[in-house]
Amino acid sequence: MASDGARKQFWKRSNSKVPGSLLKAAPKMPTTPVRAKRVSTFQEFESNTSDAWDAGEDDDELLAMAAESLNTEVVMETAHRVLRDHSQRRGRPALQEAPGPEQRLKPEAEPPSAPADLRLVKSVSESHTSRPAEELRKLSWSGIPKPVRPITWKLLSGYLPANVDRRPSTLQRKQKEYFAFIEHYYDSRNDEVHQDTYRQIHIDIPRMSPEALILQPKVMEIFERILFIWAIRHPASGYVQGINDLVTPFFVVFICEHIEAEDVDAVDVSSVPADVLRNIEADTYWCMSKLLDGIQDNYTFAQPGIQMKVKMLEELVSRIDEQVHRHLDQHEVRYLQFAFRWMNNLLMREVPLRCTIRLWDTYQSEPEGFSHFHLYVCAAFLTRWRKEILEERDFQELLLFLQNLPTAHWDDEDISLLLADAYRLKFAFADAPNHYKK
Repeated sequence: MASDGARKQFWKRSNSKVPGSLLKAAPKMPTTPVRAKRVSTFQEFESNTSDAWDAGEDDDELLAMAAESLNTEVVMETAHRVLRDHSQRRGRPALQEAPGPEQRLKPEAEPPSAPADLRLVKSVSESHTSRPAEELRKLSWSGIPKPVRPITWKLLSGYLPANVDRRPSTLQRKQKEYFAFIEHYYDSRNDEVHQDTYRQIHIDIPRMSPEALILQPKVMEIFERILFIWAIRHPASGYVQGINDLVTPFFVVFICEHIEAEDVDAVDVSSVPADVLRNIEADTYWCMSKLLDGIQDNYTFAQPGIQMKVKMLEELVSRIDEQVHRHLDQHEVRYLQFAFRWMNNLLMREVPLRCTIRLWDTYQSEPEGFSHFHLYVCAAFLTRWRKEILEERDFQELLLFLQNLPTAHWDDEDISLLLADAYRLKFAFADAPNHYKK
């Protein structure tokens, strides 16, 4: 009996909250969004936003729709539509001079960037709080108009505050801080402890592209200072080859605010006043630093961030295009042999500078764009060449092709299609990583 009594006491005590016990607690709301009982169709969405389609079915506008906070079906249909329309255009003969009846019924298409220009300029220039930040990201996803790209990049990177009234003082303070670093650290470049770092930077800069820009003496000096100061202030990684390439897009975008240059590869800085160049140098340093804060494990010892991303790319491609993955494996082509540079340089060595700038519009609009979304862009980039890859039957030829992809004539449309494909992949796999893990 005593034993029975003890057993009863034991089970009485076990009524307290212990792992595995069933609690009659109030039901909690699910942490993930619950799908509405009645999901609107794409046709209903289109009819409710008919004015958005009057400007023509341009790739950039469709991508802007994909960036909006819509339901899953609408977003996926939008990305599919971009790719489907492009495929139909490629399959068509040259543009016919006599439009068909359906074409005649359509209103004359407006320049695709005109609505985005007005909305973006208003959002950038009139925001006095941080509230429009999310709207700015959505507008920027499908490409930022050139006149407002410099200030938009500064806002998206977190360098400038959203409040207009605080921007002048912030710029002045950060520029002053950067040149204090120059005064304090730059003379140490010839010290024995820093000689190797400075020498490597000095060797790498002339190898960068575009040569017409980089080989200008003023530009070389600016890049040397930016890279050396960053390396000194980030001893965990120091300077690593590949970081040098990340300076160029920021510098080109910011300097194009002060000069007329149709070709970003041939920017001439000789006409830019010295005080303007100083400010551009400081702005470039801080924006590059913001970017690197999110991917610094790419450049620490043994570059673990890149190793991990290349492995994730291999797993992802094995799921989305098993034939390409198997073909690379059969010919003993390892992903590190071509994709390491894709991660290390953020595809800057694979596409022209004008395309990199367009790509970075979207990267800065995406959460973790330079780290997380870049993985899906690389997967879409690889499968973009599936036909050519499958035609190659030799290890050397296959690797040579992957390291020298024919993108010299790419433009914004090619990047828009690449981003649409990457967005579809992200939507399918980002919230379900086990889908691409074996």
